[in-house]
Amino acid sequence: MAATSSPAPRLLATSDIHISHRANRAALDAAGHHPHDWLILAGDVGEKADHLRWALDLFVPRFAKVVWTPGNHDLWCPPGAVDRTRGQARYDELIGICRDAGVLTPEDPYARFPDSVGTFVVPMFLLFDYTFRPPDVSAADAIPWAKASGVVSGDEQMLSPEPWPSIGAWCHARCDVTESRLSELPEDSRTVLVSHWPLRYDLARPPRVPRFSIWCGTRRTEDWARRYHATTVVSGHLHMRTTLWRDGVRYEEVSLGYPRDWNQERGFDSYLRQILPSPAERSTRDPFL
Repeated sequence: MAATSSPAPRLLATSDIHISHRANRAALDAAGHHPHDWLILAGDVGEKADHLRWALDLFVPRFAKVVWTPGNHDLWCPPGAVDRTRGQARYDELIGICRDAGVLTPEDPYARFPDSVGTFVVPMFLLFDYTFRPPDVSAADAIPWAKASGVVSGDEQMLSPEPWPSIGAWCHARCDVTESRLSELPEDSRTVLVSHWPLRYDLARPPRVPRFSIWCGTRRTEDWARRYHATTVVSGHLHMRTTLWRDGVRYEEVSLGYPRDWNQERGFDSYLRQILPSPAERSTRDPFL
C-alpha cells in the first residue's frame, strides 16, 4: 500500500493580534491546527511579556515553525512602571521568551522555507525614524506636523529607546545590523522580508490618518525589496489588510487588528494570509493611490 504523502507546507502570516482584547484572545484560542505550516507573527502580540508567552504557548504546538518579530506595542512600558523592562532590555526579554519556545526571531540565522527554491524567511526589527513625511516637513517639525491634524502615537509616551538616545538612533542601529546580515545572503537568494513596520512610505499613509506615517517606518528601507531579492514583503501596524504590488514585489499587510477591525464571525483562521506558495495574484483596491 502506497504511503500517503504529507501536504506541501505553507507559510502563513498574521500580525497585530492584540491579545489584551478579550474578543481577540477568544478567537485565537479557537485557532486551528496547521502541523505542516509555518506561521509568521509580525508584531503587536500585546503590551506585556506574558502576552507573548501566552501566544507562543498557543501557536507553537499548532504550527510546524513560528517566526516572530516585535511591534511597537510589544515594546511598550507605561511611564513610571517599575515592574517591567523597557527599550533594549524589553527586546532582549522577548527574544529570550521566543528562544525558550523554539521560535525564530530577528536575532537568529535566517531560515530557508522548504519550497522549491529555499526562500529565506527574514524577520526584521527596524522601528521608525520619522522620515515617512513630505519633503517640505523638517525633522524638527515632524511631530508637530502630525499633531496639527489631531494625530499622535502612544509610542511618544510608551516606547522607550533606552539605552539609545532616541528611537531614531535605535532605528538606524537596527537598520545597520540588518543590512549587514542581508548582504551576507547568497547572491541568488530569494527572500520573504518580514517587518512590523511598512518598508515604503507610499504604503504607510493610512487614508484616515495620513500623518500617522511618521511612526510607520524609515526611508532607509525603501529599496530593500529590490536590493535583497524579495518575492514578498510582510508587514502589519496599519490595521489595513491589503495585497499590493510594487515593482513586481507583493506587499502583504496582514494585521488582524482590534475587535472593531475584523469580523469575529469569520474566525481567526480566515484572516491568516498565505505568503508561500505564492497564491494567484490578487487584485485589490489600492487605498494609498
